[in-house]
Amino acid sequence: MIRDEGGRLAGYVYIDTSTRDIGGYVARARQAVQRRVALPTGYALQWTGQYEFQVRARERLMLLLPLVFAVIFILLYLTFRSVAEASIVMLSVVYAMTGGVILQRMLGYNFSVAVWVGYIALYGVAVQTGVVMVVYLHEALDKRLRAATSLTESDLPEATVQGSVLRLRPKLMTVSVVMAGLVPILWSTGVGSDVMKPIAAPIVGGMVTSAIHVLVVTPVIFFIMKRRALRKGTLKPSDMQREV
Repeated sequence: MIRDEGGRLAGYVYIDTSTRDIGGYVARARQAVQRRVALPTGYALQWTGQYEFQVRARERLMLLLPLVFAVIFILLYLTFRSVAEASIVMLSVVYAMTGGVILQRMLGYNFSVAVWVGYIALYGVAVQTGVVMVVYLHEALDKRLRAATSLTESDLPEATVQGSVLRLRPKLMTVSVVMAGLVPILWSTGVGSDVMKPIAAPIVGGMVTSAIHVLVVTPVIFFIMKRRALRKGTLKPSDMQREV
């Protein structure tokens, strides 16, 4: 059979590999071909198959990731009405993703499209639970601001603890439900498990550190911000309601 590609005669060489890192395999193969194969004039090599699909998906992710982060930032700004609080919530959530990186490393998964999809889902859940925590913290602080004629720095830790305790049970329930739904995927062996496992791994690992982030890190950052605002004399009740 005579086949052509783009108007040029083409010959296909099929390669089957058991490695999960297709991109790394192609990079090493390219180096080996460049060292040992001298292409005659008019000849060219093109790597296709799963590698080509992976490259295309990576290019799409390069466009989608900034778009996703921009949309999340806009939603946070509309919620808090503050660029500083929206930025801090987005940046602090990075800590919540460390558990996903650790579990991904332990299971031996390389960064792929499926893994990045898992991280996007984890980031969304972590931001959502962080926003709810901040809403509860604002609500507890607003009650003290409206009830007291003058708020002191000693009142801030009490309001922070009061708001974070209200969020303890919902957060633990969220983590438990997500873990119960995704952990069985990690030891599944059926059809599609090779795709679902890299997606589930970052979410399962990240939910553990996400719980620590929401219950510990977020209240601490909230306290530091409000203490600074109190010292500057700019602390006032927020306009947020729990429905957000």
